[in-house]
Amino acid sequence: MKMQHRLKGILLVIIGSMLWGISGTVAQYLFQQKGFTPEWLVVIRLLISGILLLSYALLSGNKDMWKIWTMKSSVIGLIFFSILGMLGSQYTYFAAIKHGNAATATILQYLSPVLITIYLGIRTRKIPGPNEIAAIILAMLGTFFIITKGNIHSLSISKAALFWGISSAVAASVYTLQPRSLLSKWGSTIIVGWGMLIGGIFFSFIHSPWDFTGHWSVTSILGVIFVVLFGTLIAFYCYLESLKYIKPTESSILSSAEPLSAAILSIVWLHNPLGVWQWLGTICIIVTIIILSCTDDRRKSAPIQP
Repeated sequence: MKMQHRLKGILLVIIGSMLWGISGTVAQYLFQQKGFTPEWLVVIRLLISGILLLSYALLSGNKDMWKIWTMKSSVIGLIFFSILGMLGSQYTYFAAIKHGNAATATILQYLSPVLITIYLGIRTRKIPGPNEIAAIILAMLGTFFIITKGNIHSLSISKAALFWGISSAVAASVYTLQPRSLLSKWGSTIIVGWGMLIGGIFFSFIHSPWDFTGHWSVTSILGVIFVVLFGTLIAFYCYLESLKYIKPTESSILSSAEPLSAAILSIVWLHNPLGVWQWLGTICIIVTIIILSCTDDRRKSAPIQP
């Protein structure tokens, strides 16, 4: 029975990670072939997902859903997380996809564990260990391969894609570190649900959900449904359920399925091939994730990816 539970946890985290990766490729399809904008997709995704997640919490009888608003310190932290963490990571990731492709955007976003390791090293005034130093070097090397294809004199992606990709890694770091105390006190469903809804409401004043650009078709409707439902809520559920059966460290390692699924689907479906250097860079960053997951237990992430 214990082995069955473990296998169930492994399967759940792989499914959740693959859904995140696939949703990025679906978003690329909507942006580049259907004329959708990252701004519209972000605001719709946040609003609908936030409402559905909080509805689930309400139907589950979670009374803390409203109690959080009675504590000033939690409210301030929640608003900060909603705008800089949740909204920031969502928008920068989709913008990176818009200006590049899902595979590159997802891989660059996975530099966040390295940024977190560097930040924690500075904050705690501790010199990173050999494994962490090796991971940082590998991540830098992998990024170099991806953005230059091994040629130091040229970029293989646009400057906008590089800017938003690195920004996505920074935002994901904020998303991971900032809500740690909120998550431990209120739980992931409440924090992520309110984070999505607040982030969506805030962004609505910048880009109205009614301000739509693009071409509707059966495939684009299915694409939006997939990004909101499967790429957000179901992926979130699978990741949370996996933590009941396997360790967070194992979940972090298995989440490497996300950049791999994004890369493979981009090649097969959208015909965005990765060259030898880019595959080498991808492998370097995935190995970095594995090393840091095994050696650094100080990092506790919010339970959902952009």
